[in-house]
Amino acid sequence: MPGAEPRSSVALAGAQAADLPQLVELLGTLFAQESELSPDPGKQRQALELILADPSRARIYVARERDQVIAMAALHFTTSTAEGGKVAGLEDCIVHPGHRRKGIGKALLEYVIAQARAEGALRVMLLTDGDNARAQALYRKLGFAPSSMLAMRLLLR
Repeated sequence: MPGAEPRSSVALAGAQAADLPQLVELLGTLFAQESELSPDPGKQRQALELILADPSRARIYVARERDQVIAMAALHFTTSTAEGGKVAGLEDCIVHPGHRRKGIGKALLEYVIAQARAEGALRVMLLTDGDNARAQALYRKLGFAPSSMLAMRLLLR
């Protein structure tokens, strides 16, 4: 049901190294549905290991039901000259397809935004597929607004 609160059996927390296989699987699902990205479990595992090893760079947050990671989102930190301090980029937000439309994504995003505030971040930015209307509606509900900035990409490999 849209807008529903997550079941009480869902716990929100930081990811742990033991979550890696489930995180790689979730990223595979996410990247398979993104028009510009492709799943590569080796690359995803390598990046996740780097993030988990250095929390000053980024943090991964998860929603768990019992021992299963059913959703994830990451905050990547940098310094903004425009904001005059720490800012965060929200990436890799995905809810397992079997757990969607239960309020889990909304609860996880609220948790992640609270964590960004607690870290002293002055802004959170994100990119979303232009055709992902459901995600965009959720982001707007949580206070995100469209930007006139245009994302551009240059691959260096």
